[in-house]
Amino acid sequence: MAAGGIPVDAATRRKAVVAATMGNFVEWYDFIIYGYFATVIAAQFFPSEDPLAGILATFAVFGVSFLVRPLGAIVVGSYGDRLGRRGTLAVVILLMSGATFLIGVAPTYAQVGALAPIILALARALQGFSAGGEFGGATSFMVEYAPEGRRGLYGSWQAFTQGVALAVGATLGFILSSSLPEAAFQSWGWRIPFLIALPLGLIGLYLRLATGEFW
Repeated sequence: MAAGGIPVDAATRRKAVVAATMGNFVEWYDFIIYGYFATVIAAQFFPSEDPLAGILATFAVFGVSFLVRPLGAIVVGSYGDRLGRRGTLAVVILLMSGATFLIGVAPTYAQVGALAPIILALARALQGFSAGGEFGGATSFMVEYAPEGRRGLYGSWQAFTQGVALAVGATLGFILSSSLPEAAFQSWGWRIPFLIALPLGLIGLYLRLATGEFW
């Protein structure tokens, strides 16, 4: 039995956990790779004679997402309660992967000047809004499917997949930076993890839409 006393079989429970954790993995992979590639982003979007100034500007934009996260939690949580979590979380994962893909295709400062960091900040704001709505909504989604007495275990998968996302992002960054020539990595190699976000998001979207709504 799940919350509300409605019978839910084991296969449905597993599907709900996979859908939520896959989406959570994509969200946090997207969110964290910015930090791993901060030095490259600084050179591409905040060129300066002082490298420290570029890094500080890059992390200031990184911080924008943390300012927006509470708003995402409130708005997405409200819609999830009223309209259903499945559809809401589907929109959230598309928003996150789309914002990350935007960073991957964004023009640099050398190409469009000051517009480049503005696009970057907008993408980070969208990521923060999405991440704010993801964790609570996806955790609630899983817990609502959990059998009595195992809700803590089901909810803990969220923290686990966050760790996996951190490890995958770090591994991908290491592989690219160590295997590509420096010029190639600085020019286009750094964009690859951000571009991967879109197909990952579409996989997460499919899994979430394939899971039934629970009330």
